Amino acid sequence: MGSLLVVAAILIWSSLGVFVRLAEEPTHVIIFYSTLFSLPLQALIFLSPDIRSQIPPLKKLPYIFLITICLLLNTFTFLLAYSKTTIANAVLTHYIAPVLVAFLGAIFLKEKVTWKIVLSIVMATAGLWIMLGGATVLACIKGVFVEGLKVTPDLIGIASGLASGLFYAILIILIRLFSQRMNPYVLVFFQNLFMTLILLPFIKAVPLDKLLFFALMGAMHSTLAPYLYYFGLRRIQANRAAVLGYLEPVGAIIFSMIFLSEMPHLRAYIGGAIVLLSGYLTITEKQH
Repeated sequence: MGSLLVVAAILIWSSLGVFVRLAEEPTHVIIFYSTLFSLPLQALIFLSPDIRSQIPPLKKLPYIFLITICLLLNTFTFLLAYSKTTIANAVLTHYIAPVLVAFLGAIFLKEKVTWKIVLSIVMATAGLWIMLGGATVLACIKGVFVEGLKVTPDLIGIASGLASGLFYAILIILIRLFSQRMNPYVLVFFQNLFMTLILLPFIKAVPLDKLLFFALMGAMHSTLAPYLYYFGLRRIQANRAAVLGYLEPVGAIIFSMIFLSEMPHLRAYIGGAIVLLSGYLTITEKQH
């Protein structure tokens, strides 16, 4: 059940590319207004006395703030990678995260890394590599060894992609850790509150014609998806959730086909099928 909740959340998040394309606004504006509109909706949970009793004391709020910072760093380094190098380079380097989660989860969460999880990571990585093509990543790395370190846009983008993967891995570990100790509804509310406050100084205008659009994003991407993901991550290991994250680019391609009429190359279908198979192996893996 936990795996299915995580998959549902990832499929919702995979539609973000379509929403970002249609919004035609800067990324920080989209994040700000989607989280802002999520707050009134999420505040309704505090009508329940049981939920109000689970509001964390002030001394625990810095932990939620830490999750918020990691989420913002993950988002902005990923977007920086998009702006400096190819989409393939950005996505391939970002998805070093499952490998890092398997390593960090074994250390900090005492999670067992089974052969099935290792096989799923290898298959998903191979599938993603086929989908996007990883030749430019290899060429850039080879260039560093042959010609020495030269700061190029590709190198900056690849480094940013790796950084986003690191922050994503840390984020999954933190969510897995704190979702066990705090109510996910409360956790998501304060996370979005902190994110809104952090981004507020950078907002200079109110896009009135997009408010209903951002309200929909607030309900879907900033409320429903985090709820599903946090509740799912309470039930499954962090490394399993990280492997299931590979389904996001597959979902993004499907949504772009449906809503943007973007038809992918044949290799996207082959790689996507391998990623889906790795997701099936992960879902059917018995919890340890």
